Amino acid sequence: MTSETLSATATAASVAGLNLPALADWLAPHLGPLPEALQAERMNGGQSNPSWRLSAGERSWVLRAKPGPAASLLPSAHAIEREFRVLQALRGSTVPVPRVVALCEDELVIGVAFYVMDWVEGRVLREAHLPQLAVGDRAACHADALQVLAALHRVDWRTAGLQGFGREAAFFSRLVSRWTRQYRASVEAPVPAMERLAEWLPQHIPAGADGEAPTCLTHGDFRLENLMFHPTRPKVVAVLDWELATLGHPLSDLAYHCMAWHLPSGVLRGMADQPLAALGIPGERETIERYCALTGWPVDAVLEGWPFYLACNLFRLAAILLGIEARARQGTAAHPDAEAIARMARPVAELGWAIASGAVPALADAPAAAH
Repeated sequence: MTSETLSATATAASVAGLNLPALADWLAPHLGPLPEALQAERMNGGQSNPSWRLSAGERSWVLRAKPGPAASLLPSAHAIEREFRVLQALRGSTVPVPRVVALCEDELVIGVAFYVMDWVEGRVLREAHLPQLAVGDRAACHADALQVLAALHRVDWRTAGLQGFGREAAFFSRLVSRWTRQYRASVEAPVPAMERLAEWLPQHIPAGADGEAPTCLTHGDFRLENLMFHPTRPKVVAVLDWELATLGHPLSDLAYHCMAWHLPSGVLRGMADQPLAALGIPGERETIERYCALTGWPVDAVLEGWPFYLACNLFRLAAILLGIEARARQGTAAHPDAEAIARMARPVAELGWAIASGAVPALADAPAAAH
């Protein structure tokens, strides 16, 4: 396996707190006889839900768990039950996902709720500008990621059994309200850019965007780092990390994906500071136009509301980062670099307000306005 495979993110960290004998007993009816004793390696990655690679001989799985009870600052976070449900619903669809094995809500087994899914062989390409790939493969990876996003938004969520997975009306109003509450529950003092956005966003929801249609299944954290690509080809083989999935507005997902064009490489692996044309990566406008061609959205309508869609997602991302900051302060963050990641919260919020207020263009490849 190359250094780009997901297995490279697994470490030989201690599995203290993961009761392997109890876990093996619980999994036995779901996995059948194992050729060898169950082993576990803690995996890096994932900001809130700790994950392990499980193995027995040549067979492998991933266990994704809630953090310990001390990390209960945000009651709606760490929703592994929702992850399990959506992965189960998408099995056999045009959206590539790992096969889920079992969900355990009995906290007596290993101390927290968890689920197990198949291990998928592939590469997680963490940097949005894909420095390790050839020019042609960069463009192809971005194109396939967009194809997968469009496929997700075309899923008939009712037929998939996802009724009640989210409410159909007032998506953006509820989103802003929810993340405003969670931001304020996370911080010890108000963050000025977050306060400005919390006031501005509800007043600038695009006309028709908060109605019952078009409702689709949204990922909520759709970016290259949450996709697994084929070991050698520029093809998405699995979409990961469905913790924030819900029924919502498709342009929220698209704008979240497009934040990479606005954030520099030092902030959540964005690519705003990269020579995208030379790298063979499409610009933000081209990406929006391709998505619209795949889904039938009118480009002009998308661009008209783009400052809101983008600012709203930057607000939500900043709120998530402030939640990570709170967990780091409590000592309950799952990621070893949680403190460094949390420091990005305020710059992200400030960028959101700069776009909302018109201080910087909402389209990364648009010329700046003259002042």
